[in-house]
Amino acid sequence: MDNREAAGDRRVAAARRLLEHVADHLQADLAVRLWTGETVPLGPGATGDLALVIRSPQAVTRLVRSPRLATLVELTAAGELAIEGGTLIDVAARRGQANTKGLARRLDKKLVVASLLPFLFGSSASSAASHAYQGAQTARDEAGRDNKALVQFHYDLSNAFYGLFLDPEMQYSCAYFPHWEASLGEAQTAKLDMICRKLRLKPGERFLDIGCGWGGLVCHAARHYGVEAYGVTLSEAQLAFAREKIDRLGLGDRVRVELKDYREIDGPFDKIASIGMFEHVGLDNHGAYFTKLRDLLRPRGLLLNHAITRPAKKSARAFRKKRPEYAAIVDYIFPGSELDHIGGSVTSLERHGFEVHDVEAWREHYARTTRLWCERLYANREAAAREVGEAKTRLWLLYLAGVSLGFERGSIGIYQTLASKRARGASGLPPTRADLYR
Repeated sequence: MDNREAAGDRRVAAARRLLEHVADHLQADLAVRLWTGETVPLGPGATGDLALVIRSPQAVTRLVRSPRLATLVELTAAGELAIEGGTLIDVAARRGQANTKGLARRLDKKLVVASLLPFLFGSSASSAASHAYQGAQTARDEAGRDNKALVQFHYDLSNAFYGLFLDPEMQYSCAYFPHWEASLGEAQTAKLDMICRKLRLKPGERFLDIGCGWGGLVCHAARHYGVEAYGVTLSEAQLAFAREKIDRLGLGDRVRVELKDYREIDGPFDKIASIGMFEHVGLDNHGAYFTKLRDLLRPRGLLLNHAITRPAKKSARAFRKKRPEYAAIVDYIFPGSELDHIGGSVTSLERHGFEVHDVEAWREHYARTTRLWCERLYANREAAAREVGEAKTRLWLLYLAGVSLGFERGSIGIYQTLASKRARGASGLPPTRADLYR
């Protein structure tokens, strides 16, 4: 046996020893499959049908040398680390009652170091390019923030790719489930209708949808509520799809969409919806954002702001500090995005000329929505890989599963906030919300 073979055997033995030690403390119904094909169970109930796969010792070496979440993401994108038999959601479910919190403290430190040492000096060569956003993520508008480039990195992947996991109306925001067994299509239609009801849309009103996506809301509002709808997006792919849809439905006289930054829109409008767009604005630009929307509205005009949030922290400084998983989503999926906490959003609305009337939490609805998206993408993963490549497909499966778990556990939330442009006197809204939940 030459030195290379001996080193390979040592790494296999070391990996096996470490995983067996972890299994003693984890007791999960999962397995790890090594690059040799050997399977190491992480608990007595593991059957091997769901496995974490390490395809090369070089992957372990990279993690040992750079133990960061970004390394894990890049290795997943490259296929060096993988989940076989399911997604991260399935892995979380198979963890069962295993207590992973504090697991590192419970492990034998000497055994861990001795097991990882053979990998420290091995090769970690990789020719794979980074899949993170490579442009500048400038925070402030006045400093030259490029919203178009940031948005197109995410949304211009491929309309066909999004069609593999979205509903027929191509709604890429939280659905609203009238009951938990409702289909994704039913829940997305219910969401569109709820938005229109909250805004009390009426025939002939001028309605603006900021970040209109593939045109689902503007078309729904025009067809079912008789408004004159105007939508803007910064995605070329979305614009092309929305315009084709408007023509196909014969709505050209009532619906118009343009490739335009919200800062360039002229008003006035009776009602405005911002659905899943606020996250892209950036925390430092919230004042300018709400000021612009206020200026676009007539007096007592209504705004529905629908946005993902994070829980508030003890201080603004602590809130702005990004956890590794949040930073990874920003770098690899949504460059330039920043999540507010609901208290911050409501405060900004009041500071910039709005009266807040209603705040509704949809966290569990988004946990269900993203789970269904993940399941649909996993079922269509081969078609997705043909459309955007295997690396992007792996990253998106990781992202959708991760955010679904985040919504399920409450580490991220989502709210719909209804506000009106402040003016003296009556708001013009009904005395109760009974009409919304008919």
